[in-house]
Amino acid sequence: MWRKVLLIACLILFPFAAAQAALEITITHGVNTAAPVAIVPFAWQVQGPVPNTDVAAVIGADLTRSGRFKAIPDKSMLEKPSEASAINFTNWRILAVNDLVIGRIKPAGNANYQVEFQLFNVYTGQQLLGLSVLTTPQGLRWTAHKISDLIYQKLTGQRGAFATRIAYVEVSGKAGKDSHYALVVADSDGFNPQIVFQSNEPIMSPDWSPDGRYLAYVSFENQRPAIYIQDIYTGRRQLVSERRGINSAPVFSPDGKSLAVVLSSSPDNPDIYILNLAGRVLQRVTHSDAIDTEPVWSPDGQSLYFTSDRGGSPQIYKVNLHGGHPQRITFDGSYNARARISPDGHTLGMVHREAGQLHIAVMNLSTGALLTLTNGDLDKSPSFAPNGSMIIYEATYHNQGVLEEVSVDGQVHERLSESQAGVSVHMPVWGPFLSQ
Repeated sequence: MWRKVLLIACLILFPFAAAQAALEITITHGVNTAAPVAIVPFAWQVQGPVPNTDVAAVIGADLTRSGRFKAIPDKSMLEKPSEASAINFTNWRILAVNDLVIGRIKPAGNANYQVEFQLFNVYTGQQLLGLSVLTTPQGLRWTAHKISDLIYQKLTGQRGAFATRIAYVEVSGKAGKDSHYALVVADSDGFNPQIVFQSNEPIMSPDWSPDGRYLAYVSFENQRPAIYIQDIYTGRRQLVSERRGINSAPVFSPDGKSLAVVLSSSPDNPDIYILNLAGRVLQRVTHSDAIDTEPVWSPDGQSLYFTSDRGGSPQIYKVNLHGGHPQRITFDGSYNARARISPDGHTLGMVHREAGQLHIAVMNLSTGALLTLTNGDLDKSPSFAPNGSMIIYEATYHNQGVLEEVSVDGQVHERLSESQAGVSVHMPVWGPFLSQ
């Protein structure tokens, strides 16, 4: 018997215009050790036309782009069962498949669907997972991502991050006055893009709140930088800082109650501050004539990492919010900036310069060992997936800004590119796990 658990998959609907095109994923480098899996096309048992969303294809694409698995193509399958009783495990052993997923989509009343799936170990014949998910026609793709998360966690022991979202800035038009900027939120695979805010003036530095409901960002819509927080469900915006001079690099605290920001402590001199969102009280964190910028919180909320040139070149420092002087963290090379911390707090992601080119690198905070992950000439803006397995970042491809992803061991590389000429994407940030 397969264990049946009811899950409600909720699709976040944004009251904004859809972006013009989804990002297209290309796996540019994989690993030979990826485990082969079979995701059999799910049986459609609902009266009416088959939906555009191919649940099995979405699951297969998710697992493949993780780098841990490789979904075999449908044409290689010797059979396509949808019920456990119809499986001939010998057929799958012939294909050297380790794990097998079958499923069915059934009517559930009120125009909803019941998506049932089972995961089997091919060599033992054991069912590893069997669940039923209630969803809507509009939520079918999101449900597929949720199923991918469950399968990934069962097979690896690590929580999946497929049913999460990314945010980025899309720039179109000619450089200068003819440019158009849009703040976009999309599923983690680039599908379902939604424009949250757009302007003819630059938009910069988006950052997610811990609950995934809000985005903080910098807008130049009034010809000067200002920091806003926007509710992505309702579209409501709050202006939280429009002080004289610099207003930049907002980052939510782990509890969502504060922003770390960069403001002008004196004309054109940036320092790090903490802005309490309830009372709008400011706490100054750094006191230096140097450039202190790009703050990020430690996962426990007790410290900030930031970029500073106080030592003569851009390096990453750490300051305890309860007192003490900033301590330099990076020493390998003459340029290390844009710190980001893995969710477990053990790894520092950064932009690292080698031979005049900017790459994404990670540093083990316990040992200080540095690993360069990318080999582009202008890689920047790294952001960890909420499970810490991947980093999304900005790169340049065919003279356009594109988003790329790399596994934290550097073995898996993917490109999320725009299909439209003249459109660039920048400054990605990976959203948190969602409770839905």
